[in-house]
Formats: sequence, C-alpha cells, structure tokens
Amino acid sequence: MAKRVKDSYSEQVQVLTQANINGYNRLFGGQLMEWIDVVAAVVARRHSGRNVTTAVVDTLTFQAPAYPNDTVIICGYITYVGRTSMEVCTKTYVECLDGTRRLINTAYLVMVALDASEKPVEVPRLILETDEERAEWEAAEKRVKLRKQRSREHY
Repeated sequence: MAKRVKDSYSEQVQVLTQANINGYNRLFGGQLMEWIDVVAAVVARRHSGRNVTTAVVDTLTFQAPAYPNDTVIICGYITYVGRTSMEVCTKTYVECLDGTRRLINTAYLVMVALDASEKPVEVPRLILETDEERAEWEAAEKRVKLRKQRSREHY
C-alpha cells in the first residue's frame, strides 16, 4: 500500500546542554549527525513498517552554528522511494524563543528496509500530493543517478 509524505513525517526536539557542545562552544557536529540518523530512521521505519539501516549519508550541509541553551528541532520526511530504499531529508533548525526558526543544517540519507533476516525488502510507494513534494522527488531522482554513477566509479 502506498503512503503519503506526511504519514512518516517526524520531528525531534533538543535543548542544547554542555554535553552537546564542542571546544568552540557550538553544537558538536557528530552529536547532530547522530540525532539526524535517528530521525531519518524513524521516518523510514514509519514509511516502510520495517526495521531499517542507513546505507548512505549523501549530503550533510552545516549552514550555521547552534549554541548552549538553543532549542534545536530536526524535521525529517521522505523525498523518494526505490524498491527497497528510501531517501529521507532532514532539516535542522534553531528555534528562537518567539517561535521563529533558523535553518542550520540540511541532510539527505538513504535508508534500506530490512526483513526479519536483515535482507532488503520492498517498501511502499510514495504518494506525492504537493508541488513541493514533486519537486523534492525530481531532485531526488538526480541524486539517485549521481549516487549510482559515483558507486560505479569506485569499483
């Protein structure tokens, strides 16, 4: 059965503490990468109804810092599905006390659905309902081609 993008949309909220901060008094990039991976996995699990594994972190763009006591919100959604894989986009924001959000990171990850034997298994198709979702799908198709080209060049 096909699913909509909004069916698997997920958010995670963190308030930054000293445990998440690096020597420059900014959010540690590795901590953010861990949170992003968790959000992407939740999105992919919700879409596929399966356990998943991270196959590729395609793009991870740090656009601005986050500081101690900032509220960080990571939003994740499906942009593309293949036969057994799903591309998930995560966008990370710092939310100000007035509720406005400032984008600090964008990432694209490829997650693969697994059966009980940990073998790749087919995932539901994706229903695109908005122009933005269709644009994301078209951009994802280009990224899929680039990934395949890069993987051929490495072997």
